[in-house]
Amino acid sequence: MNNIWLGIETSCDDTACAVLRDNGGFVEILSNCLYSQIDEHKAWGGVVPELASRAHLEKIVPVLRQALEEAKINVEDIGQIAYTQSPGLMGSLLVGINFARGLAKDLGIKCYGVNHLDGHICSALLNSQLSTLNSQLMALIVSGGHTELVLVNEKVIVGKTRDDAAGEAFDKSGKILGLGYPAGAAISKLAKNGDKNFHEFPRALSDANSFDFSFSGLKTAVLRYVQAKGEEFVKEHMADICASLQEAIADVLSLKAVNAAKKHGIENLILCGGVSANYRVRELMAERAAKNGLNLICPSPELCTDNGAMIAAAAIFPVKAKA
Repeated sequence: MNNIWLGIETSCDDTACAVLRDNGGFVEILSNCLYSQIDEHKAWGGVVPELASRAHLEKIVPVLRQALEEAKINVEDIGQIAYTQSPGLMGSLLVGINFARGLAKDLGIKCYGVNHLDGHICSALLNSQLSTLNSQLMALIVSGGHTELVLVNEKVIVGKTRDDAAGEAFDKSGKILGLGYPAGAAISKLAKNGDKNFHEFPRALSDANSFDFSFSGLKTAVLRYVQAKGEEFVKEHMADICASLQEAIADVLSLKAVNAAKKHGIENLILCGGVSANYRVRELMAERAAKNGLNLICPSPELCTDNGAMIAAAAIFPVKAKA
């Protein structure tokens, strides 16, 4: 079987293609290319579905060409194609689905639809030993649209957000603070020079036996805090406020993830998704995992956001787990 895989990701506002080689003992990333639509959506303060699908239509062929060029292969060298089939924005998904199926038909090869969230989990496994796949895994998937705790081997969700996802909490709070869209990176950058104990924002659902999340109250708390303190105070203490906000999110995420792994007797804990690139989330998760004897597995920063490599990996790794 041809061991070259093409991964296509178009679930939201990133057009991504990657080429991977399955070498039997490990999976090699030959290219991982992406077009980000941030500039298209920034003026609207969030992703506009119609704009997203149009941008995917315009960019998917150029991104594929870039991925093939960086991998130093021709399109005829592709042996299998994996694409995101769900969840995501319907218009965006359809661009990737139809493109992948059409290309596979033209090349006379198989294509596989995979779950976007499985892709995030597999992004962490790309940086680990494949033997980990045969171990019990707990994953915290944390992004702009999802915050879930998953028993990977059983494919069971043990905890999820009841309202906003953690990424939404960053973006919506950042909008309140006047940091624009998306705000996660700006908050993280400012927080590095702030005092995380400056203000204690609320931690919802703090019961040790609850693995669900809730971040809508945090967003409301930020709004009320800003209104009470005034514009000048907020500008003067922006770094401290960002650090305090970030700490509240990182505290809840890391505590619940570690508690869930301990309750289910699982030693391997995966942290993945766009928010897993946040330095404080990674730092606090690593501290708590180490204190509780857990093995923390994280994707490299470039694999945290939506990308084609994770989609190809989601098609490859289930086969490896049964080898």
